Amino acid sequence: MRNLVKIIILPLILTSCLKVPNSQNLNFTFTGGVFIVNEGNYRGGNGSLSFYSYDSSKIFNDLFYSINGRPLGDVPNSMAIRGNNAYIVVNNSGKIEVINQVTLVSVATITGLISPRNISFINDNKAYVSSLYSDSVAIINLPNNSISSYINLRRSSEMIAIIGNKAFISYWTEGKEIMVVNTDNDKVVDSIEVGIEPESMTFDRYGMLWVLCNGGWARQNYAELVEINTNTNYVEKTLVFPTKDASPSCLKIDGNGQTLYYIDNGVRKMDIGASEIPSATFITPESGQYFYKIGINPLNNDIFVTDAVDFAQQGYLLLYSSDGKLVSTQKAGIIPGSMYFKLVIN
Repeated sequence: MRNLVKIIILPLILTSCLKVPNSQNLNFTFTGGVFIVNEGNYRGGNGSLSFYSYDSSKIFNDLFYSINGRPLGDVPNSMAIRGNNAYIVVNNSGKIEVINQVTLVSVATITGLISPRNISFINDNKAYVSSLYSDSVAIINLPNNSISSYINLRRSSEMIAIIGNKAFISYWTEGKEIMVVNTDNDKVVDSIEVGIEPESMTFDRYGMLWVLCNGGWARQNYAELVEINTNTNYVEKTLVFPTKDASPSCLKIDGNGQTLYYIDNGVRKMDIGASEIPSATFITPESGQYFYKIGINPLNNDIFVTDAVDFAQQGYLLLYSSDGKLVSTQKAGIIPGSMYFKLVIN
């Protein structure tokens, strides 16, 4: 198996006791679990951070506000961890909140970003941040927590997947390209045509890049699942969804890099060697549920699903075992979205 040098989900050998000074009077062992970024209502400024603890089998909500005494911001979209810090990208507030990933205490706030979406790390000193409304990717100086420069893509950007010295950056809104950037000199070196609106991406065990293209918000095109050879930048496989009604999103992969998961009227799963899109759901939502995001624990392949309900009230975090059986349902924040695992290896 190729050694994938950049992975957003990080195994951490850490144990600490987090005491949260609020009315919840929380005192729990902050070891294995998963962070949930709750988007909140657009322009409501009520985005929040939750954490599901494997030790207690409970979810703890409003952690950023509880610890730092101020709101997280308007529509936090994603989160990633590097070294001692966690980086929460707050889309509509145009900022990144940097917190200590053990205590969750604020370290810095990176401002001046235009509709930031996702952050991906090149090394300990440099990161890229995508943008929904700018045609450039921001380059972040991590030691200084500041913007150092930009990469002009001449198009908007969404997901950033890094392997070796290549960054694969999706042109999402009305786009159909994956831009390839040399991370040594921050220059665009190639572009790869894929399906309409490449929404999410992941690497498999062989270093192949899988791209989920949702076909456009109005479903004017067929959705596609595309496999890209990251050595040659060539498309190796394209699987077309059978109907335009398909609305796939949130592509993930298991800890072995062998099985793909995504949402399409429920959770679906597919082996990377499959020759067609799966016809049946693996996990089907119950009446009134709206499956929004998924996360796969890379150690035991537990499946976490967020239920956004009506996108107005608090949603739920659903935990399923690797065989698709419901383990627990717990209330999260408003519009629970992206998830990021904090793992302990015994």
